[in-house]
Amino acid sequence: MLSRLFKASEKVLLNLVNKKDVHMASRNKENSPKVQELYDLCKETFTGKAPSPASIAVQKFCSLLDSVSPADVGLEEEVQDDDRGYGVSGVGRFNRVGRWAQPITFLDIHECDTFTMCIFCFPTSSVIPLHDHPEMTVFSKVLYGSLHVKAYDWVEPPCIITQDKAMPGYLPARLAKLVSDKVITPQSELPVLYPKTGGNLHCFTALTPCAVLDILTPPYRESVGRTCSYYMDYPFSTFALEEGMKKVEGKEDEYAWLVQIDTPDDLHMRPGSYTGPTIKV
Repeated sequence: MLSRLFKASEKVLLNLVNKKDVHMASRNKENSPKVQELYDLCKETFTGKAPSPASIAVQKFCSLLDSVSPADVGLEEEVQDDDRGYGVSGVGRFNRVGRWAQPITFLDIHECDTFTMCIFCFPTSSVIPLHDHPEMTVFSKVLYGSLHVKAYDWVEPPCIITQDKAMPGYLPARLAKLVSDKVITPQSELPVLYPKTGGNLHCFTALTPCAVLDILTPPYRESVGRTCSYYMDYPFSTFALEEGMKKVEGKEDEYAWLVQIDTPDDLHMRPGSYTGPTIKV
């Protein structure tokens, strides 16, 4: 009898302990900084290969990322001035400096072999030129401000103009299709680009002061061929299709010729210090 009572009491006590552990784990998760939750889910979700667009884990990740605010990553929203793309440097009106001349600030949150977490802080009118993300998936969350995005995907199979007369300097031009040409804000649907779809080549232009939280998986790695290349886009009518090339489907203004260029000289970017919650790796 005593033995049975002891075992029953032990079982009740064990259940209470387990419930307490579950409750404490739940509380710890609730109290965990949003950026820590984001890191944990990145680590759980991303394996070093670009995920499938249909992945349930990716949908879960997008839902969490969409809930991140500037305060969650240590940022304060900048005042959106009505200065037509110009800021003030110094105390006098003669010291005014065009925002296009001001650098974009890059904040490194975390980088490992499978993903990168980072933030870009844009002054008004600053631009990250058209560039690619080879074999990568990228999630971009606008934390504050308004950002114009223009994005393309390559036409497959590749359609390339190789004749010397194609471009000054005899550079080949490759055909791409326009995927997006719109303004996004914190309230917009979270844009996600994949290796072959979603706008793998894109350009960012800040219409106001803004900040973008980027998650890239896998990260850029020059040693394995994942390097960032920049491009100039030209209207479809600039060049004629060569003999044997398939005619494009849809409207011609949905297409453009992209020519790879060197890193633009007017791309000003500087490193900054991430001041948000520390991530426990």
